[in-house]
Amino acid sequence: MTGLRLGPLLRYVDQDTATVWVETSGPSRAEVHCEGTTAGGSARTWQVAGHHYALITVVGLEPGTETPYRVTLDGEQVWPLPDSPFPTSTIRTLPPPEAAPEETAPLRMAFGSCRWAARPAGSRHDPMGPDALDALAHQMLSGGPRPDVLLLLGDQVYADETSERVRAKLARNRDLAEPPWGQVADYEEYTELYYESWLDPEVRWLLSTVPSCMVFDDHDVIDDWNTSEAWQREIRATDWWRERILGGLTSYWVYQHLGNLSPAELAEDPVLAAVRQADDGSAPLRAFAERADRDPTAARWSYRRDFGRVRLVMIDTRAGRVLPEDQRRMLDDEELDWLHEQVLDGGPGSVDHLVLGTSLPWLLPPAVHGLESWNNALCSGARGPRWARFSEKLRQRADLEHWAAFPRSFRALTELIERVATDQEAPASVSVLSGDVHHAYVTEPELDGLKVSGGGRRSRVVQLTCSPIHNDIPAVMRSGFRFGWSRAGRRLGQALERHARTEKPPFRWRRTGGPWFGNMLMTLTLHGRDASYALHQARPATSAPDGTPRSGLERVFTGRLDQAGSPAAGAG
Repeated sequence: MTGLRLGPLLRYVDQDTATVWVETSGPSRAEVHCEGTTAGGSARTWQVAGHHYALITVVGLEPGTETPYRVTLDGEQVWPLPDSPFPTSTIRTLPPPEAAPEETAPLRMAFGSCRWAARPAGSRHDPMGPDALDALAHQMLSGGPRPDVLLLLGDQVYADETSERVRAKLARNRDLAEPPWGQVADYEEYTELYYESWLDPEVRWLLSTVPSCMVFDDHDVIDDWNTSEAWQREIRATDWWRERILGGLTSYWVYQHLGNLSPAELAEDPVLAAVRQADDGSAPLRAFAERADRDPTAARWSYRRDFGRVRLVMIDTRAGRVLPEDQRRMLDDEELDWLHEQVLDGGPGSVDHLVLGTSLPWLLPPAVHGLESWNNALCSGARGPRWARFSEKLRQRADLEHWAAFPRSFRALTELIERVATDQEAPASVSVLSGDVHHAYVTEPELDGLKVSGGGRRSRVVQLTCSPIHNDIPAVMRSGFRFGWSRAGRRLGQALERHARTEKPPFRWRRTGGPWFGNMLMTLTLHGRDASYALHQARPATSAPDGTPRSGLERVFTGRLDQAGSPAAGAG
């Protein structure tokens, strides 16, 4: 009998349709059955490198409903698991588009990044504390609020920092004294990371009942991935990198990327069609990954999701970079044009809230922004070749490769946000969600001097950064980030920019919350034109009534995103 190896993961959900992803132990027909309705769906599995997968489109759901479901393989039920202690997984659809805000519940987006499923081998980090995803599952099991969507903003797996259990499995097949040592080497080894991460019982149940949107960051492939042209040239010269990058991109496509797409997008995807038609889809998928690595325009990992009048645009900030120093950009021209099209689609007044997801923060602590801007200018030769060599080493060692290190792209994203925020029928809020930096903070650009076209009120613009879900940060870096927000830190950033003769940022930004450290999730709640956010930290386990240890989420900060004032009030 074919069994369920991983999943189900509930991925895309709209008013009447959903997708459910599974990995199975062999070829089969996978079916989703929705209790009490005629809704459901089925799909034959397809194969990559000897592993079998299905992405099932569920149709016939009713808008604004919550429907329990089960999964069968060749007619045999495989989910819920026998004797499962968890409630039946459900699909909660979006309300009908014509529903008035007062007739619907708020949309709740929970988000974060950077999750170790288990402590890496040889780690010298402090005790990590409870996993925020486990804590979210326990909160829901205790009757607490359930998010409508979970946004995982990078580092879902750590290919370069593996646990003792994973390393033991790798050592059965190769010598870990040879490159890439205890890191993963290829597609097969990547599958072990996903099993370790997503087979955690609470996390598995959570991902089966809360839709998820994902995007990669560097550790999904390797630390410093695509930091610079020099980094890329050096790593491509190694004899192990090709299999690593092909394994990273192909496994991301299978385990994360496909679930980000709508059924209509899946139906038009030529790579998925080729994989499904092949006896084993490894060859067409590897060819696609090869093209995507060599040419950023050959693949688009960014995507858009609309939740009624809330628009989410998830931006790839890793694989599509342009790295030659004289052309350096986070997004190439084609990707930037796509971003404009998605953000502006429908014209003024088409959305109440715009949410931009990016694994890397747009707005950093001012000292860090100045440091990255200074470093980028010196790497480009602003102070001569000796400074350039020193700065490249510093860039790679200190991970100086956020939006601030790509000034042209930083300005382009800023200009797009300003354009949206000052439109005559601007959305109530523009939120930039990010992770990566292993702490959380809230910051707002000071755009009060911007005039709104045709009168009216501009959007409230905010960046919400939340990381990690389950990881840690050394004490010295905590002190560094605190300093980065200080007045002295701002002055240091400005001094570095003057030294490198870089262009000053077009505006200032102020921290309105944080920094916070620990394992966290943040939730953005949107209802009509109202918006608010809350930060929750995972707390140590307590005992449930049946004696089961359960971690919990504790709210540590909240805020509201009331729409900004009129141009006249802000212009003074």
